[in-house]
Amino acid sequence: MGNNSRSKNKCKGKSKKRKITVEQSIALSYVRDWVFASSGGGGGGSAAVFDDFLPSQALTFASSPAQVVFDLHSHSNHSDGYLSPSALVERAYKQGVKVLALTDHDTMSGIPEAVEAASKYGMRIIPGVEISALFSPSRATGSSEVVHILAYYSPCGPSRHDELECLLSSIRDGRYHRAKNILAKLTKLKLPVKWECVAEIAGEGVAPGRLHIARAMVEAGHVEDIRQAFNKYLYDDGPAYAVGSEPSAEKVVELIRSTGGVSALAHPWSLKNPVGVISALSDAGLDAIEVYRTDGKVAGFSELADAHGLIKIGGSDFHGKGKKGEAELGSVSLSVTTLYNFLKMGQPIWCNALKDMLLNFADNPSNSSLESIIRFAKLKEQGCYNLLDACTSWLSDDEKKSMNLDEIRRKLSGHSFLR
Repeated sequence: MGNNSRSKNKCKGKSKKRKITVEQSIALSYVRDWVFASSGGGGGGSAAVFDDFLPSQALTFASSPAQVVFDLHSHSNHSDGYLSPSALVERAYKQGVKVLALTDHDTMSGIPEAVEAASKYGMRIIPGVEISALFSPSRATGSSEVVHILAYYSPCGPSRHDELECLLSSIRDGRYHRAKNILAKLTKLKLPVKWECVAEIAGEGVAPGRLHIARAMVEAGHVEDIRQAFNKYLYDDGPAYAVGSEPSAEKVVELIRSTGGVSALAHPWSLKNPVGVISALSDAGLDAIEVYRTDGKVAGFSELADAHGLIKIGGSDFHGKGKKGEAELGSVSLSVTTLYNFLKMGQPIWCNALKDMLLNFADNPSNSSLESIIRFAKLKEQGCYNLLDACTSWLSDDEKKSMNLDEIRRKLSGHSFLR
């Protein structure tokens, strides 16, 4: 009787075991190869690297990203985060993150440090930036509002880097002007805050944001905490709110694509007019939208993404405040299918951008064009002095074929940097 019972229980357990679908298997292989491309995973893979995933854990990985965690939204102290890029990467590693997108506000200055730190942990960094923009409805109804658009680039960063940096620099300059206007309004409200205090909190060379001002307000004793500073004074259209010099949201989306990036609308649930924003930016070429948070999928935005053909993504938006309730790095669950859709869309965009960068250098070799290619590639640190190999180590064999690397190699062969 006991044996029969155990047998039934075993059968019952087996019947509940979920089977991996063909689609999940394809997605699993693609994501896994991309994550470990620099370790030999791209185009064939390495058995030593993949032992942890096949075959017993394949189903687990397909239903949950716990084995290879992506975090597509994070901040360092190069904008309004609390941790340095290297400390951020270390924390992400301890949380099990394998792929981290550093998306500081209106700057990519922290990417090189993050890439260098990630190389120590076998992690991958997606060079990113969260760009401040202004959405203005075309109709008379509805007011303008600031939106944040995430840009994701290949490991070699954006093509036409100077054009992107020009836009980001203009936005950062506007942040200084906005911060001083906010301080002027706080003074009128009899809540004076010294500029020197804000600048010290922001750090050298960092354009101050509202979070830095909120921290200064706490230090000055005007509010109990950062939340109160925002809820009472610094919220959008609040008594101490001020605007900067943000470009149009549509222009930002178009520039991200023209510089070889994937664009995504950040935290749409915070917008006053999400339907109008999503519709307009989709027409401008928006690629993706944040839908997932630590508490799961946000109701309504998945349907909007489907309606406009947008890829659904998510990230922790980690700042390292150390406050209760802040989403931890790697805490937003993205299924392997979600990651597959994101990478499958991004790879052709990134490949075309890289090809343009390499061909441009081959036709017009200069220190500046070389610097734009190896800005984030860390050529020497990787122990690889072959520019082409260093810049394409993240590609699969099929993607390398599609780029026609033989033609590029032939054009580059006359240059002394190839050994």
